[in-house]
Amino acid sequence: MAIKEFRTESLAPEDRFPSWFEMASSTHVSSRIRSDSEADFQASVRVLDCAEVQISALTHPTVRAERTARLVRQCDPEVYLFQLIVRGGGGLAQNGRSGVFGADHFVIIDSSQPYQGWRSAEDGVNEAVVVQVSRASLGLRSTTVARLAAVPFSAKEGIGAVLAGHLVELMKNACDYTRSDTVALGAVTVDLIAAACAHQLDATACLSPETRQRALLAQIHRFIRDRLADPALTADLIAAAHQISTRYLYKLFRSQDMAVAAWIRHSRLERCRHDLADPALRSRSIQTIATCWGFTDGAHFSRLFRAAYGMSPNDYRHQAGTTTP
Repeated sequence: MAIKEFRTESLAPEDRFPSWFEMASSTHVSSRIRSDSEADFQASVRVLDCAEVQISALTHPTVRAERTARLVRQCDPEVYLFQLIVRGGGGLAQNGRSGVFGADHFVIIDSSQPYQGWRSAEDGVNEAVVVQVSRASLGLRSTTVARLAAVPFSAKEGIGAVLAGHLVELMKNACDYTRSDTVALGAVTVDLIAAACAHQLDATACLSPETRQRALLAQIHRFIRDRLADPALTADLIAAAHQISTRYLYKLFRSQDMAVAAWIRHSRLERCRHDLADPALRSRSIQTIATCWGFTDGAHFSRLFRAAYGMSPNDYRHQAGTTTP
């Protein structure tokens, strides 16, 4: 699995900024970066290669960045840097536009155009997830996407919230993926980015039917995960919330070889399994955990759990508590 990690804390203070700059420059488009914290630069870079895209989690102090016309001429990979600001804020000027943004915003940089920007730190740290995606992969005209350069938009609503949650979880669990996982996750990431861009530009019709379908399925997955505790969660409710027919919802789930009810049940069981293995929840009863995730019948939950994992919930909790990490 292709993941690179780099932290400055293990280096001598004088080596931290130049080493981080070298790492950041080799994994992203080249730019000039300066910081008032260069004497003791506390930062990290975590890079996940997902075939179609490269996804990075970065932390660093306040910095100023500039990509000049000369740097563009020297090397232009023709990519977009799609950035989710997790902590801190910043500003960006590119292609005749400028914008200021804070946490829970997206901002796009076009590698083919010069830009100037800055990132401010909150309590000494700016944190962002950056997706580097080629122009060709998005399936949208470059002139269309260019209208979003340096125009921040919210990561807390609609498809933007789905994409933000996807990126944060993806990097959180980056070490657990296989190569086939990263290929699939890269494709989903591209679809969600394309859908988010198209939504901002009122250009959803420009997306391919396949991209619209996969993006919609990702939204539905997020909707379900957020409502697993509700025992009344049904296919009809899910379909109505997304303004589609229940029949079309079933069709979407056939593409992933799992029916709607089966996907809900599997997701609930996985949440229960996670909680049963959590030492911090040892005092919580099995029935309480089951109820928290939408199972109202304890006996039925136990049968489902045994069928899925080959043992009772009580045996699983005991085994998880006695297994040495």
